[in-house]
Amino acid sequence: MANKITKTKQKSLAADIVSSIETKLGEAGEATKKMKKSIEKSAEKLAKKLARLMDKAEKKKAKPAKATDKKAKKEAAKATKNAAKAEKNAKRTASQKASEAPRSEPISISTPPTITPPPRPRTSPAKAATSRTTAAKTTTPKADTTTETPAETA
Repeated sequence: MANKITKTKQKSLAADIVSSIETKLGEAGEATKKMKKSIEKSAEKLAKKLARLMDKAEKKKAKPAKATDKKAKKEAAKATKNAAKAEKNAKRTASQKASEAPRSEPISISTPPTITPPPRPRTSPAKAATSRTTAAKTTTPKADTTTETPAETA
């Protein structure tokens, strides 16, 4: 079916090409039989090439649609797979909770009590300050920094 459609497209395209070329030639002068045959042959070849190019363009337009369909199918399969996994996980957690429920003793994790050391007695800040200042006052006095050179004494 597709071949019939393409062939009819080619024939109509070739006829259009031939008629347009003949009208242009009619303005210039009369065309011979040989010229007409050559024009028809060239028009058929050109129509074939153009039809092929148009089909290619249509196929390229159809490819993205196929890709989106394929992607949608893939996403749907992924969603069903994830739903099955979620259901399986829910069953497993339910069975784990059911197996833990018959225990008579509740499981309690207790942390040992933290022991805080008793507070240390602090020294008063005034005593600490006086001991520092007295230590600073007991330093040795500075030596005289002005020294005389032998040239100045003479």
